[in-house]
Order: sequence, then structure tokens, then C-alpha cells
Amino acid sequence: MLATAVTVLLITLVSGWVYIKWRHNYWQRRGVTQMHTQPFKKSLAQITSDRYKKAKENNLKFIGTYIFNAPILVAIDPVLIKQIMQKDFPHFLGHGMYHRPEDILTMNLFNLEGDPWRKLRVKLTPTFTSGKMKMMFETLVSKTGGLEDNVAEYADSGKICGIKDILGRFTTDIIGTCAFGIECNSLKDPDNDFRKYGKKIFTSNPSRFWKIFIVPHWLLAKTGFKSNGQDVTDFFTKIVTETIKYRETNNVSRKDFMNLLLQMKNNEDSITDDEIIAQCFIFFLAGFETSSTTMTFALLELAQNQDIQQKLREEIEKVLEKHDGKITYDAVAEMKYLDLVIDETLRKFPPVPVIPRVCSKDYQIPGTDVVIEKGVRVQIPVWGLHKDPDYYPNPEVFNPENFSEENKAKRPDFTFLPFGEGPRMCIGMRFGLMQTKVGLISLVRKFNFTLNDKTKMPIEMERASVVLSAKGDIWLDVTRV
Repeated sequence: MLATAVTVLLITLVSGWVYIKWRHNYWQRRGVTQMHTQPFKKSLAQITSDRYKKAKENNLKFIGTYIFNAPILVAIDPVLIKQIMQKDFPHFLGHGMYHRPEDILTMNLFNLEGDPWRKLRVKLTPTFTSGKMKMMFETLVSKTGGLEDNVAEYADSGKICGIKDILGRFTTDIIGTCAFGIECNSLKDPDNDFRKYGKKIFTSNPSRFWKIFIVPHWLLAKTGFKSNGQDVTDFFTKIVTETIKYRETNNVSRKDFMNLLLQMKNNEDSITDDEIIAQCFIFFLAGFETSSTTMTFALLELAQNQDIQQKLREEIEKVLEKHDGKITYDAVAEMKYLDLVIDETLRKFPPVPVIPRVCSKDYQIPGTDVVIEKGVRVQIPVWGLHKDPDYYPNPEVFNPENFSEENKAKRPDFTFLPFGEGPRMCIGMRFGLMQTKVGLISLVRKFNFTLNDKTKMPIEMERASVVLSAKGDIWLDVTRV
């Protein structure tokens, strides 16, 4: 009996090993150069950027790699990237994310694919027009007072300022107000529930990550799996449900995202409560972390480039002087150098360093015999593109002039992708940029930032973070202007 059991175990182990080896030659069997990397040694962003660099050195337009046993095609050539993201979009409809009605937070615009995604995108697009952003502008600006007060304490005391945490609390307050209509006061109370659960979402859970890649999604749904955890799901579901009930019962109307969704709910092309919950959740995710990290990295670079910081400050002062010193929607639109600074920040530190896609029907790569099979995942290496010296000379140097009209005209399409491109381009781009600009204007006009020695350079990125995020805080010295 023991000998039989040992034999069965050995056969199972050998069979498993043979299968894994066979699976990890998927791309080789198809004539595609493949690169293996050890997971968890670096962040996904750094791993993908390293792959991009090696592929470029070997003049490859695409390569094959793996996440666990899943084959991944990494597109390198901007022409192919444009095919995938725009021209041949019907072959790459989704991000390959887990989504099931039983897991309510996953049924958001980012996760959905195919017809459900199309229908929801059509419903939501009117809520993100420039007119709707202008409507929410004053609500957003009202949060800058608390931001300035927080930073002023460091300027007046002479203590070093951990700017990453402060900006995360600032954007949490903005999103809490604009998406949920709730004053969460993170700038005054760093330990409130919104901040706690927001940070928890962006802390990677390895076991959940493994499950999404290894276990069939239909089977995960049957186990009661929650991609964000039951506590996060319960928190956001409860908050949105209570807000909807309160507003409908008391006929409350506010200039925010929630109000726009409730108006849609009452129109003929209605949206359900569950859809509202899911969209508020993804709006929270997209708004608070990506904008706060962009502002953090912008101040990191400005602190090291005093000439750029001063030039930006002079533009801010000059424009605001024409608007009675007030931050207005039109004033922000006039600040062209601010646009260059933010674009260069997004180039050097794209919040989403890797854009995922999944092949929705077999696709033959133009000019080759290689077929990307249905279900195979694709990666767009945004960070690699943004650091490519062929497109951005001296890519490690912070240079806003990379985005002058003259320099932009020299670059191929699809080499700057901070918000994606094509039909699945980030729907909340306008809002994210708006809060980033307002936050930077309010700080740079009143304070000067320099780098404190406590900030370890070069910056190391969080391995477990979904977005590109610095490990630890960014420490700056602050003085009043």
C-alpha cells in the first residue's frame, strides 16, 4: 500500500512538472521569443519595464512571457500597440479582470467586457464631460484649504513633511465628497474609515492574486470569493446604499458624481443601485490613489529642480492675478506650463505602469504568422515606453519641454499612455487631471519645496502596489513663499 501511494505521488509530481515545463514553452512552440522572470523579486512595473528594455535591445516588436502558468504577450512596437488598443479593438475588448454579479464591486466599468461594458460606458460618458467637471470644480477647490493648513504646519514648525500621506488624505477627501457626498475629513482625521479602506484596497493580497490567475472565474464565484475582501465590499456597499436612500428620501441634490448617477437612475436609460455602487467604488479607486501619487512625484521632481518649480510658480501667480487671486476653472485652463509639468510627471511616473488586455477572439499579428489565441492576456508596457530614449532623450531627466508642441510632433503615436488610449481610455481622466492641477496650484503658489535627506534616492517602488507608488513616504522641507 505504501509503495503504491509513493508511486502515485511520484507520478503526480512528475506529471505536474512536465505539464508546467510544457506550459512554459507555449511561446517557444509558436516561434515567439520568450522571457522568463522570477515573480515577487521586483514590482510588476519594474519587471515589465526590464522586459521592454531587453526586447528593444534585440529589436523585437513583441515578446512572450508568463504569470504563473498563464501566457502573456507583451507588445513593444507602438504600431502594434495602436492596433491592439484602437484599430483592432474588437479583438481586445477587456482587461481580463475578475467580475461577477455576486461580487458587486467588480461590476465596474474598468472590469467589465463586451456588451455590458459598452452599454455602461455609453451611460456613464455624459457624467464626465468638461461641463460636468466644471460643475464639481468649486467642491474640489473647497478642499484645498485643509491641504494648505496641513502643509503650513510643517513650514511654520520647520519639521520635515511626509507629502505622500498628506496628498493621499487630500484626494480621499475630494473623492469622498464628489463620489459619495460624504465629508470624510481625512486631512483632520488620518485614521477615518475612508482612508483605512482606501489604503487596504491598494495593499496587495497574494492569495487573492493567485486565485484570480489560477482558479477559473466561474468557480471562484461559487466559493463566495470577494476580490477586494468581504470587509471592503461591505463598507462601500453600505456607504453608497445609505447615501442613495438618504438623498431619495429627503430629495437632496448636490453638485457631485453621486447626484449625476441618481439622475441617470431616474431616466429612461436607467442605472441600477448595484451599478451605482460599483461605479462609485471604481471612481474612488481611480481618483484617490492615482492623483495623489502624481502630485507626490511632481513635488518630488520640483523639489529637485528649483528652476522648474520657480517657473511654474511664476506662471501660477501671473494667471491667478488676472482672476483676482482665485483658483477658477478658466484660470487652470490657462496654465500651459503646468500642463507640461504634469505630463512630464506622468511620463516619468505613470500611475498605471502596465495596461492589461485580454484577447477576445483569435488575432493574427499583422505581418507575422503569430496568432494571439482567444483568452491569452496582453500587456502594454507603459513605463517602458515612457523611459525609452528613442522617444524621450535622457529619460531619467525631468524635462517638461518633452511635451512642447514641437517635441510631441516628433514622437510616434501611442508612446505616451498615462490614461490608456482607444475606446477604453480612462473615462475619469478629466477629473483626475483637474484635482491634480488644483492640488499643485494651491501648494506651489504658497510654499517652496526642497528634498530632505530622509528621502532615499533613487526612489524605490512598492512591489505590492497596483499603481506606481514610492516605497515609504517622500520627505520634503517646506518654507512659505
